Amino acid sequence: MKIGLRTIKTAVSATLAMVVAGSLGLLYPASAGIISVLSVTNTKKTSILTGLYRLLSLALATGIAYICFTLFGFNPVAFGIFLLLFIPSAVYFKLSDGIVVSSVLVTQYLVEKNLSWAFIGNEFLLMTIGVGFALLMNAYMPDAEKRLKEDQEVIEVMFRKILNNMAAYLNQHGKERNLFEKCDDLKAFIRTGETWAKTHAENHLLSSDDYYLNYFTMRRMQSNSLKDMLRILEKITVEPEQVESIQQLLEYTAETFAETNDGQAILDRITQVYDVYRKKELPKTREEFENRAQIFQLLQVFHSFIQIKAEFSRHQNEKAL
Repeated sequence: MKIGLRTIKTAVSATLAMVVAGSLGLLYPASAGIISVLSVTNTKKTSILTGLYRLLSLALATGIAYICFTLFGFNPVAFGIFLLLFIPSAVYFKLSDGIVVSSVLVTQYLVEKNLSWAFIGNEFLLMTIGVGFALLMNAYMPDAEKRLKEDQEVIEVMFRKILNNMAAYLNQHGKERNLFEKCDDLKAFIRTGETWAKTHAENHLLSSDDYYLNYFTMRRMQSNSLKDMLRILEKITVEPEQVESIQQLLEYTAETFAETNDGQAILDRITQVYDVYRKKELPKTREEFENRAQIFQLLQVFHSFIQIKAEFSRHQNEKAL
């Protein structure tokens, strides 16, 4: 059995919340522990937002409960009316995260038949202590940057292999049929990286660190273009020498494919390949014409594929200035 860091944080924060609430003489100190359990999240940002929303939700719930219990008394019917009003109100004000916790605390008003300022303060202290210890535990988050860099390297290796396989396929040196599966595997790996990158960004509260999230988004967009290129590639049936320049372009891209490559040199080569085909003899048959059209379409998609990286690099350079 493996005990994760979040589990340890949850257990410690709940224990401390209950001890502190009990030592302050608050009623229902166990509630502080439960609130803490529900408030330990995966990132610092979500923990802070969750805590804030729950405090606001409790304020809304207390106001509605005061009206309902004052008009209808402390009974189940009044609590039902409270829920009918509170739940849609919380949803409207985007405080849905606090519905369950606030409703539980309102039942304590019902049980105690007490809506005095002192008891309301008791409930807000329970919420504050529970949320506070959850935030304290989440002040430490392991740095995911090492993993993100490793994922970048793996993704770039996967791109290189697919591009080399495409070059071999185009030049009839290889007929690998599982390129679509490899592209799907690449996209799935990128999505995992995006999840880690989002967590990494949300753990930097005082600074904006969205580089990795933007990087993985850029690579996902490129993987979509890569799949479009594969679909076109399957339709091209020409002699190897007729696509030699594109094959060399793909191989060069695979060799130079890296995080630091801004794509400008490859874009220049794409322009050169366009010129090569413009100078070739015009197609004489329908089949030759269709193949030439597919080749130009492949070049267009490939240009978009590289342009995505070029735009990413330009944007990062502008941010660095």
